[in-house]
Amino acid sequence: MARKAAKGVGVLFERMSSAVTAWTGSASAFATALAIVVVWGITGPMFHYSNTWQLVINTGTTIVTFLMVFLIQRTQNKDSLALQLKLNELVAVMEGASNRLIDVEDLDENELRTLHDYYGRLAQMAKNDNMLGESHSLDEAEERHSTKVAARRKHRATHKK
Repeated sequence: MARKAAKGVGVLFERMSSAVTAWTGSASAFATALAIVVVWGITGPMFHYSNTWQLVINTGTTIVTFLMVFLIQRTQNKDSLALQLKLNELVAVMEGASNRLIDVEDLDENELRTLHDYYGRLAQMAKNDNMLGESHSLDEAEERHSTKVAARRKHRATHKK
């Protein structure tokens, strides 16, 4: 029963945070925030620009900023996960693509650097061959490169005789 209630709260939070996120990125949200600041500024003389008057805006903006950090991070995490899933699907179904890249976001920093170096080599090999768009995976590129090098060596060896 507690699990079902937690799921219900999660669904409610999901809907609420999606609605708040959509609204906070709108022109009406900006207009509301601007109106609050203008009203606060206009009321300054009434409160003789007191410390309490300043504290109201400082406290309000701090609370909103604090909550928005978590809301934005949640939205960014969800969007990032959705994007990674879409990319994983493309890598998984694309002929010639390296399956090593599926779930690459789960690798540690050293593993990511290693892959970055591999793909740097791939780019360099393609650049050296003036074929930046042809190789589809590191394995394929290394195989093509080895085949080309072997063919060049064979060609040179037969022409030197």
